[in-house]
Amino acid sequence: MRRRIALNVNGAATPVDTDPAMPLLWVLRDVLGLTGTKYGCGIAQCGACTVEVNGAPARSCVTPVGSVEGAAIRTIEVLRNDSTGAQLQDAWVTQDVAQCGYCQSGMLMEAVHLLRTEPNPSDERIDAAMAGHICRCGTYPRIRTAIRAAAAKR
Repeated sequence: MRRRIALNVNGAATPVDTDPAMPLLWVLRDVLGLTGTKYGCGIAQCGACTVEVNGAPARSCVTPVGSVEGAAIRTIEVLRNDSTGAQLQDAWVTQDVAQCGYCQSGMLMEAVHLLRTEPNPSDERIDAAMAGHICRCGTYPRIRTAIRAAAAKR
């Protein structure tokens, strides 16, 4: 059953007419055209679909859009406007983190949250925070190095 759902996406009031059970991922990609958030597994195991909901990472593939009505949702599309996000994106490029790049938007969203909550995380803490993200290219050491580099610039 479709209904109007009031969303706040990337700082803008964004009402959508959809089924409240539809996953947030599909609303972002198919309804709003924000395709930076990726579909990976559909069961919240790979992390490619990670977005921020009220300041915390959330797996959008299993988050019903009706459950985030009124919440502040941020996607990869606005990360460059965030100082921590920009530092991480620069570090990602400098460290040649991305190969295929498919998992990177979710990883960056998680890394932003990590640096906001722990400005200078240890390698163990970085590994723990990023453990729920699968990178098929295996660039985990470069991801850790990039997060450390961004933390050092804060």
